[in-house]
Amino acid sequence: MKRESFKSRIGFILVSAGCAIGIGNVWKFPYLVGQNGGGIFVLFYLCFLLLIGLPILTMELAVGRASKKSVVKAYEVLEPKGTKWHLHGWVCILGCYLLMMYYTTVSGWMLSYFFKFAFGTFSKIDSSQVENVFGTMLSRPEEMTLCMAITVIGGFLVCSLGLQKGLEKITTIMMACLLLLIIVLAVHSLMLPGALEGAKFYLFPNPEKVKEIGLFHVISQAMNQAFFTLSLGVAAMEIFGSYMSEDYSLTGEGIRICALDTFVAILSGLIIFPACFSFHVEPNAGPPLIFFTLPRVFMHMAGGRIWGSLFFVFMTFASFSTVIAVFENLISTSIDNFHWDRKKAVIVNCILILLLSIPCILGYNLWKDLKLIGGRDVLDSEDFIVSNLILPIGSLVYLLFCVSKWGMGFPRYLEECNKGEGVKMPAFLLNYFRFVLPIFILLLLFQGLL
Repeated sequence: MKRESFKSRIGFILVSAGCAIGIGNVWKFPYLVGQNGGGIFVLFYLCFLLLIGLPILTMELAVGRASKKSVVKAYEVLEPKGTKWHLHGWVCILGCYLLMMYYTTVSGWMLSYFFKFAFGTFSKIDSSQVENVFGTMLSRPEEMTLCMAITVIGGFLVCSLGLQKGLEKITTIMMACLLLLIIVLAVHSLMLPGALEGAKFYLFPNPEKVKEIGLFHVISQAMNQAFFTLSLGVAAMEIFGSYMSEDYSLTGEGIRICALDTFVAILSGLIIFPACFSFHVEPNAGPPLIFFTLPRVFMHMAGGRIWGSLFFVFMTFASFSTVIAVFENLISTSIDNFHWDRKKAVIVNCILILLLSIPCILGYNLWKDLKLIGGRDVLDSEDFIVSNLILPIGSLVYLLFCVSKWGMGFPRYLEECNKGEGVKMPAFLLNYFRFVLPIFILLLLFQGLL
């Protein structure tokens, strides 16, 4: 059976960027920028995106496009006879399952908060009760299970329609809406009284802040964010390489994906910081920002119910685009390795993800006393394995596979990377890829473990 491919170039870019654009773009990136020297952090972030993120991204895409297969079969097609690189493919798939075991729950939180704003939950309480809303949601496994199930079933329904009619078509519409929403929300925030002070704090270079927290801290935070923003190391991008045409170079397409991901991340901060400064609310990182700080801001804002609803539609789209991208990887792997048709692959994986997501939900209520890795709860333990082990180690494996003679080899990678129109990957980077880039990735690995 002939393998499907993307109908258009823009479809490939939007689907790939949609996979990279996720919750971390909104609840982590803006806070890191604001707390690490503003524009100085952004400059380091962009440098590391080019030095670390972009090369690994092209390597994942190259493995996919050169093989036209999902990750396990891709390694089997490209690896030298007798080698076992394909075993890493199974680790990637395990990583995708682990990622979806908690990411679907967090995506469900976004959906739940959209409904809460849309139906006026926050109109009936005062700002001191905002944290109780989040706590009540976590204590109710039935509510979280329902929102998770809507996310999972909706995601697999999209994927069941196929690559072009499902994933590409729906993601293109969703990403267009996401980009429109984020521009509207950012413009609205910038028009609030006192908003410009927030924008200055966010993006203006702040040498005093860098001096206060230390240049090394700023650099390490920028390197960490630049690497993790693209979801590299679990074959989430490799699968889209297997569907793409040979008309355009991988470096050029990779730059476009990085640019779109960064655009959304930076604009997220232009929603958050001007609004927080306007209403004198201290922004935090992580879930407190999304579920405590911003609801308080929207509650004080004229038309806050509408703006809150729109913000959580944006967050739902951002998380859902990642969910369906990873689902496609799981489905394609099942089709390639077990010779199932798409319908069977969708049904089996949908049931699996629904069941595997339950422990994360129960970890906040019935199993709240359960502590796993280093005293972490279920979600944080699953995230620790994916973020601190599978992603950096997986990226290192892709790197070694593409530059060593015991793998795909640098000449073959370079040839694949530079097919078609667009920016070419220079051959003189070989020694950088062999001797410097692995050190960066090992630093990220050790930093995560520590």
